[in-house]
Amino acid sequence: MRLRHKPYAKEKLAEYDQYVVTEALGLKGRWQERFGNENPIHVEIGCGKGQFIINMAKQHPEINFIGIELQTSVIVTALEKQIEEDLPNVQLLQANAADLTEYFEKNKVDRIYLTFSDPWPKNRHEKRRLTYQSFLKVYETILNPEGELHFKTDNQKLFEYSLVSFSHYSAKLKDVYLDLHNSDVTDNVMTEYEEKFSKKGNRIYKAVLTFDSHE
Repeated sequence: MRLRHKPYAKEKLAEYDQYVVTEALGLKGRWQERFGNENPIHVEIGCGKGQFIINMAKQHPEINFIGIELQTSVIVTALEKQIEEDLPNVQLLQANAADLTEYFEKNKVDRIYLTFSDPWPKNRHEKRRLTYQSFLKVYETILNPEGELHFKTDNQKLFEYSLVSFSHYSAKLKDVYLDLHNSDVTDNVMTEYEEKFSKKGNRIYKAVLTFDSHE
C-alpha cells in the first residue's frame, strides 16, 4: 500500500512535543518521569494511525502506553487522534523496532503489542518480519520477567511462520487463537486494519507469549 505523503507531518510532530517524544535516548530508564507516575508500561510496535493504542489507553487509564511507528506520514495521524483525546497515558515515538534497547532499559516494559505488522512475504525479507528472532531478542530484553508479547494478524502465513519462530526461540505460548473474533475473548480492541479485514471475512489470529529465560 502506497503511503500518502503529508508535507506538514514533521512540523506537526515537532509542534506537539508533549505527545511525541523527540529525545527518547534521554528517557531510557526514566519513562515514568515522562508520564509522571509509576504505572505499568505497554508498548505497541507499529501503532499505525493510532486507533488501537488510543482506545486501549481510554479503557486502561492505569497503564502508560507508548506507540512506536517508523513512518512519519502514519504516526502523524495517531498524533491527530491524541490531540483530540488529550490522554495523559499516551506517548508516541518515531523509531525502528530494532533499536528499542536504546530507548528502554532491560526488564522495564510490561507488555508489547504487535498488531497487524507488515508480513514481508518474500523469503529474502524474512529478517524484516517483526517476529524474526533478532526482534524477539529485543522484546525479551526490554520485557520484565512477567511481561507478555501480544501478536495479532490476519495473515495466516505470517502467523504460522511466527509460531515456528517463537518455538525456535524457546518462547512460551500462553494463548493461541486461530479465529479470535469467534473465540471467548470479550475485551478485544481492534485496529484499523483489523476492522477492515474482519469485515471482508478474514480470520484474525492471535498469540500471547512469554520468554522461557524469564521463568
